Amino acid sequence: MGIPTVKRDKQSYLIDTLHSLLYQLSEEQKKDCVLIIFVAEVSVHGKVFPREVQSGVLEVVSPPASYYPDLSSLEKTLGDSEDRVRWRTKQNLDYSFLMLYAQPKGTFYLQLEDDIIAKPDFIESIKSFAAQQSQDWMVLEFSQLGFIGKLFKSEDLPLIVEFFLMFYKDKPIDWLIDHLLWVKVCNPEKDATHCEKEKSKLRIRAKPSLFQHMGTFSSLAGKIQNLKDKDFGKILLHKAHNNPPAKVDTSLKIYKQYTLEKVYKGQDCFWALAPVAGDYIRFTFLNPLGVEKYLFRSGNMEHPGDKLFNTTVEVLPADVSLSFFTEFAWKCFHSYGSCGFFSGAFENGTAEGSISQAIGRIEAIRLSVSSDSPVWAILSEVSMAVQAFLFFIIE
Repeated sequence: MGIPTVKRDKQSYLIDTLHSLLYQLSEEQKKDCVLIIFVAEVSVHGKVFPREVQSGVLEVVSPPASYYPDLSSLEKTLGDSEDRVRWRTKQNLDYSFLMLYAQPKGTFYLQLEDDIIAKPDFIESIKSFAAQQSQDWMVLEFSQLGFIGKLFKSEDLPLIVEFFLMFYKDKPIDWLIDHLLWVKVCNPEKDATHCEKEKSKLRIRAKPSLFQHMGTFSSLAGKIQNLKDKDFGKILLHKAHNNPPAKVDTSLKIYKQYTLEKVYKGQDCFWALAPVAGDYIRFTFLNPLGVEKYLFRSGNMEHPGDKLFNTTVEVLPADVSLSFFTEFAWKCFHSYGSCGFFSGAFENGTAEGSISQAIGRIEAIRLSVSSDSPVWAILSEVSMAVQAFLFFIIE
């Protein structure tokens, strides 16, 4: 999977895109794919997803400056401004570099963008659709928009890139693909209907769409694009999990009907006014549990900026949580780290981690805010994975 990314004047969507893509992948699927971020102008640090970078499922590449020709005096075409011609020309070169870099790494190449959201199980859906094709094809489309969600056979990429590089100054990338298909199968002596029929054998559209465009601010300065794929369907702004029974409470001021109970039960997201230092979100289990893993995801695709910042994840072991000592225990371990255990912190809006079995059963987990936030906060996903205990009866 290839994702080109460049600097946007107003807002970056890359981190949210990567969260959407990587979270949908199982551990087995991660062994079977590589996601390549092509950095054309901005600095992206691998530390954002250290585990994925270390395992090889995520790569970050950037071309040498010598790769690009002089783009300062391009001929204007298609009635476009000088800035737009330069933007789309460089974009064609970016796609070409990324495709050639990715070509030897897999059987298929999936072209994506840095401002999208993916449907669950998108990898399996793509594999299944590709396997169902009874005829030779050149492009499988999993989105109707631009150059998003286009699947190619890796063996075809050198030919495709060669065509791009012949005409990279002349037209946008999606137009060039259409022209390549025309050259491959259209007969100049036959009409447009016959041509479209022949092209449809090489370019096959899958429905419903698996990817939705979410960005508003284009990488072309000043351009606003509210493109939406009508075949994608409604965007789910929260994700449900089968969490263990618990009492939930928070010091945050809740917005409308978006309560903490709803996100914990997987019914909706939790939305609150801007947190301040000392605010908390707490999950107290009805019975102490051996919690193995946790996941808290803040923000969603409609409000990606409404995340939890400077927030830690704290766990309260059952053996220090006698009712009249509970608040003392929280304060003690929050201040000194000696009465409880610091478990993790939010990074880029997400906190995910494991809890050592040595801690024993857990009475509660608390998200503790350490500084005032300039934005509201959304929790769109809460997941608690409980350890399985085996009991043996000895006669």
